[in-house]
Amino acid sequence: MIVPPNDLVIGAIVSTVLSARVRAALVLFSGALTALALPPLDVVPAVFGWSVLAWAIRVAPGWRGAALAGWLWALGYHVAGLHWIANAMVVNADQHAWLIPFAVLGLPAILALFTAVAAAVARRLADRGLALWAGFAGCVGLTEWLRGHVFTGFPWNLPGAALDAVLALLQPASIVGAYGLGLATVLVATAPALFFDPAVPRRRVGWLTAGLIMMVSVTWLWGEARIATIADRPAVEGVRLRIVQGNVPQRDKWNPALKPEHLSRYLRLSRADMAATVTSAGTPTVVAPTVVIWPETAVAHLFGARADIARAVAAAIPPNGTLLFGAPRVDRRDATPVLHNSMVALEGRGVPRWIYDKFHLVPFGEYVPLRSILPLEPIVQGIRDFAPGPGPRTLELLGAPSVSLLVCYEAIFPGAVTAPEQRPEWLLNATNDAWFGRFSGPHQHLAIARLRSVEEGLPMARAANTGISAMIDPVGRVLARLEIGVTGSLDVNLPRPIVNTVYGQFGDLGFFLAIILILGIAVLARSFEVEKKQ
Repeated sequence: MIVPPNDLVIGAIVSTVLSARVRAALVLFSGALTALALPPLDVVPAVFGWSVLAWAIRVAPGWRGAALAGWLWALGYHVAGLHWIANAMVVNADQHAWLIPFAVLGLPAILALFTAVAAAVARRLADRGLALWAGFAGCVGLTEWLRGHVFTGFPWNLPGAALDAVLALLQPASIVGAYGLGLATVLVATAPALFFDPAVPRRRVGWLTAGLIMMVSVTWLWGEARIATIADRPAVEGVRLRIVQGNVPQRDKWNPALKPEHLSRYLRLSRADMAATVTSAGTPTVVAPTVVIWPETAVAHLFGARADIARAVAAAIPPNGTLLFGAPRVDRRDATPVLHNSMVALEGRGVPRWIYDKFHLVPFGEYVPLRSILPLEPIVQGIRDFAPGPGPRTLELLGAPSVSLLVCYEAIFPGAVTAPEQRPEWLLNATNDAWFGRFSGPHQHLAIARLRSVEEGLPMARAANTGISAMIDPVGRVLARLEIGVTGSLDVNLPRPIVNTVYGQFGDLGFFLAIILILGIAVLARSFEVEKKQ
């Protein structure tokens, strides 16, 4: 009797016992379950759902089957992780509700193509063993980097986002960034699939598992130590930020009858207790804000179009400080006026010190790609396409050190949050997450934004219209926050930045070196397997 080789047994059992539809459903469902590791649920062990995909690639009938498995798994992951996008379509449901299937299924289907490519290339590189495991992790790392850059990029819910609940494990992002953190996450999360691969000797699997456990443990301890060294540092002297959360529902934001009440709310929250106090010893203590921060498009009027609005907004400027607020504005310097999503810095009697124009715009939200062939309007209410600004800038302020602004979506892009020629001393993420609903979207956005603080070693103030507003320190600790649906303000000190981080200096260089190492291991492991067969 001829016994089939051990490394074909699993594939034969799967093919016999499970129908193609059942296998496809299992892979799809496992991708959706893996999204449970993302905020706000933070079920970190769910990240091992990546092992199901690694197993599916191992038993797939060739690279085409591996590509299908990768696409199905990633479809489930992105549908579950990005379902909140539907909220943006129901703000003006009469105009945009028909887009919900395209947003909830179409975008994930496109994003899943990147994972499909990773799975296919990995399977072409190797069909079993350590070579397949390392090759798949390296390919996923590369395709996730491409997902963050191709067609303006969409690096939302990268694999490393599954570690958000364990701050110590986020600290390697200060060296290799979010993409390197994701590479390490996939390596560890797919390792259990090796237990079911007969091509890998049990002893080798045991040693590999012990090595990965040791790596995670050492990383965790190093992360805790890094956090501890930053924890008790004094804040920037003489600087006090007031982050205002107006909590204006998106469907009411542009209602002309409600705009006066919305502006009054921001003014009331900004002007309360503006005067500084003095201690019993006679030494002034800075308790009044030196910088007041309003969210993205907090002023629902074209900036500069109405003198009465400009005078009202100027009343929120703190003494000897700055008011930062978001508003749309029209630039009429050229023959054709262009619309910008802007942040304005007002000082003194209401004179703008500078105006920052958002440069990384949301496709289909703030502009329509390929407008000449797509008869659509952007989701933002009643507005034509926005035009992008020039890019990241380091901006000087009265009442605080230099800052780099990130308007909403701009905070999700690793390595693109500061001007390369001048490092700022803090980051400001002004956003309007009212579009995202009350469940996953705002929590995910906060987690993604705070990873920028870890990467760059810079504190971040976050002003969100309906929440979550927060003050984040340079290692990612949330020092203070206003939850979703709360109307109020945060008065916070500004933490000191870290001098610099490896990632802040070299960007994704460390990530690419890690990719070369991992793929090199895959090639060597494949060569070893080929020699062993001969």
